[in-house]
Amino acid sequence: MPFDINNLPDANGKLAVITGANTGLGFENTRYFARTGIKVVMACRSEARALDAKARIEAEIEGADLEFMQVDLSDLSSVRKFAAAFRNQHDTLDLLINNAGIMWTPFEKSVDGFEGQMAANYFGHYLLTSLLLDLIPDTPESRVVSLSSVAHTQGLKRIRFEDMHWDKGYHKHQAYAQTKLACLMFALELQRRLQLAGRKTLSVAAHPGVSETELARTLKPWQSAMMRYTIAPLISHEPPQAAIPQVMAALDPDVKGGEYLGPQGLGETRGGPGRAKVKPWARDAEANRRLWEVSQQLTEADWPLQES
Repeated sequence: MPFDINNLPDANGKLAVITGANTGLGFENTRYFARTGIKVVMACRSEARALDAKARIEAEIEGADLEFMQVDLSDLSSVRKFAAAFRNQHDTLDLLINNAGIMWTPFEKSVDGFEGQMAANYFGHYLLTSLLLDLIPDTPESRVVSLSSVAHTQGLKRIRFEDMHWDKGYHKHQAYAQTKLACLMFALELQRRLQLAGRKTLSVAAHPGVSETELARTLKPWQSAMMRYTIAPLISHEPPQAAIPQVMAALDPDVKGGEYLGPQGLGETRGGPGRAKVKPWARDAEANRRLWEVSQQLTEADWPLQES
């Protein structure tokens, strides 16, 4: 049965964390979740922007149950602080939506020494998931959703294990592509490890296709205008539509662990949601295990997963 965004099931009583919930896809996910009765913890870096977004959703949706908690995903100490604060206030978590991200930014290192895009898009979410996973119930309705991108098909099409932090020359587009490949590889490897541990919790990935969100804020105004009035109408769709694959990943009862969801139109750039194509380099079992192990070492994550 096709997923119908206008006929979402009642999920009153569920609790979700959505990173980057104040703008773009995260904002749209929060709106959709609020309509179903899900309580959403808006995990955002900027308190002012998060509270503004929260107020806009509450004005639109009567009874929306939203909570702001601050986190900077590019700073592992901030991720640990967020997780500790969340655990102090909540004893369960039904849905973790690893959504926040940055794109095509100038070269910079995070406080932990990671390349900036990889820090915010991948390493922060890797650590966050490890810190909250034991709170997620052992049911197929409880899920970790990781946001990837059609960019995982671009760039070098591999993880640069020999220079993950781009110390030997930086290419902002390839660096972004690496982060989105890492997010997809993480989702697949997490599902494998959940199964080995005998867990029913699902790890699912999704991508939005192409949509004009704040991710494109690094483009020059003339570049944005040129795209908006030339090819964008052919290969993009609005954020409310682009966010639907993530909602499907989180709420569709027919979704299975390890699946990858995205738009079904031209080149998966736009259109209704469905099963997306995972490129072979994202399914490389050895590379996926290596990425997990390197990430665990770099973030010092302590995963609550034991093989059954």
